[in-house]
Amino acid sequence: PKRLIAMKMLMRNGYKLRAPEPEDLDAMYRFENEPTLWETSNPTGPYSRFYLKDYIATNRNDIYIDRQLRLMMVDDLDEVVGIVDLFRFEPFHNRAEVGIVIAPEHRGKGLGTLALQMLHEYAFGYLGLHQLHASALTGNRAAQALFRKAGYEVVATLKEWIRVGDSYSDVVVMQLVP
Repeated sequence: PKRLIAMKMLMRNGYKLRAPEPEDLDAMYRFENEPTLWETSNPTGPYSRFYLKDYIATNRNDIYIDRQLRLMMVDDLDEVVGIVDLFRFEPFHNRAEVGIVIAPEHRGKGLGTLALQMLHEYAFGYLGLHQLHASALTGNRAAQALFRKAGYEVVATLKEWIRVGDSYSDVVVMQLVP
């Protein structure tokens, strides 16, 4: 019964959050190799299909084992419209960082808000986390607005935290403690 309740937390309005499947490889490849997202996700280069295929095959999608949880946001036709991550999980402190990306063609439809609502219900209601936090470049007004709408508060600005080309950008840290 507890697992069934958790699954219901991850479904709403014709969308659901689910574990990555092998058929998600192309979507993950597209998201992970989008250069405009690299500023905040910090990779040092593109990901190969082999690496992502191995990730899908070997990741347990258990936050206590992997110290992260990746969930694919899919519509009622099982088309991937976004990805939500809990990462930098600290089990002793019961907190994790949140990352979210919605495919460009699906932005502006409220899906980011919907994804965070489902994620929060799962993270706080099922996993028992105490708090979540997120970071956004100070110039990323859309990300800041999304997290503010979801109840996050700005708690800090980290000066020159992320290298962007030949310069550095400040990052806003936002926190949700329900």
